[in-house]
Amino acid sequence: MSDSKRNLPAARHRGSASLAPTLGGEAGLNAYLAEIKKFPLLAPEQEYMLAKRFQEHADPEAARQLVTSHLRLVAKIAMGYRGYGLPVSELISEGNIGLMQGVKKFEPDRGFRLATYAMWWIKASIQEFILRSWSLVKMGTTAAQKKLFFNLRRMKKNLDAYEDSDLHPDDVKTIATKLGVSEHEVVNMNRRMMLGGDASLNVSLREDGEGQWQDILADDNPLQDQTVAEAEEAGLRHALLAEAMSGLNDRERHILTERRLVDEPKTLEELSQVYNVSRERVRQIEVRAFEKLQKAMMRIAGERRLLPVG
Repeated sequence: MSDSKRNLPAARHRGSASLAPTLGGEAGLNAYLAEIKKFPLLAPEQEYMLAKRFQEHADPEAARQLVTSHLRLVAKIAMGYRGYGLPVSELISEGNIGLMQGVKKFEPDRGFRLATYAMWWIKASIQEFILRSWSLVKMGTTAAQKKLFFNLRRMKKNLDAYEDSDLHPDDVKTIATKLGVSEHEVVNMNRRMMLGGDASLNVSLREDGEGQWQDILADDNPLQDQTVAEAEEAGLRHALLAEAMSGLNDRERHILTERRLVDEPKTLEELSQVYNVSRERVRQIEVRAFEKLQKAMMRIAGERRLLPVG
């Protein structure tokens, strides 16, 4: 069935999806979060039958049930991006757009749950909105820069680095190495993000001073559908990795495994003795194998439509 026969109505930016409850800006956020909790989660067989009805008959009621049963997942994901200084209501609205795209393209016969697939679209939609809207960060949109933008805060926290100060050179080097970017990019991005700042959790939601941001924070306990989605996502990634690894020769596979996929990686010196080659040669094989692995995983994921494309 063509996408033109499966269109889902949606409003961008401040509007919410027409298949979802109305999200009337920040003032109505508490009411919205309470309302979406009323929609029941779907059992696997219910979800499959609704998805088939929508896929084969473009049934709007099936689409509505699929969307509303996952609105809590969108809100949970959106709350994780509230540190970028943008209204939570807009993050949720954009996440709902991504959810509807996920519903539209979901293929139930592939064997995994809708939440697993829709999470990619929800996160992609929210991240693109943040990059468009966060005016203090003027940056390119390469995959590495996006990865840096959306992982810097978490990595600083893991390193016990101060949120509002320059990074220690050792921390800069660690972050740059793990994310595959230059140290200059890490320093530059950190300073830009310090200028942007986080929205205070004690700011009032309404002009009368009642209600604060901290009152609407989502429960930290994972949602049932999020737990299932993350478990299935981990399984999919493991399967992708295993299939992609099969495209490497024995030496590439062994070196890559020992260098990057074990808890205690072997040194270049140790592997050079195993294969009776120089340390530089081992490094070259490792880099080439890793590049081949990345390309294979992206190709396989694209063929199976596990990732949003374009």
